Amino acid sequence: MKPLVFKKARRSRTEQTPQALKSHIAKGDRVRVIRGEQRGQEGKVLRVLPRKGRVVVEGINVITKHRRATQNIEGGRVKYEGPIHVSNVMLLDPKSGDPTRVRRRVDKDGTVERIAAKSGQAIPRTR
Repeated sequence: MKPLVFKKARRSRTEQTPQALKSHIAKGDRVRVIRGEQRGQEGKVLRVLPRKGRVVVEGINVITKHRRATQNIEGGRVKYEGPIHVSNVMLLDPKSGDPTRVRRRVDKDGTVERIAAKSGQAIPRTR
């Protein structure tokens, strides 16, 4: 009797890129970390990575990397901010400075405006 042979599942050769997530946080916003080791700390958003659903916040999740010296780069320890998930940060209310949820309001001319849920005040986009 022949042994059973299972065929391997075929992988697609074209790698699918994940869909970019719509984020309530933009570059330049002030946010507070609500989960993780740096809980309670505040900082400014330096970069938004929408395809990964992450943000890089100034002074949060600082990583130390040991770099080898080359002809162009001096060696040593380099510190930089690593990305954290967008669900672990909350936007700060411009009026009170407390963390708040964000609503969206579409004006008659079609522009989308972010509204702080606590105070009802518009949150400007700073670039």
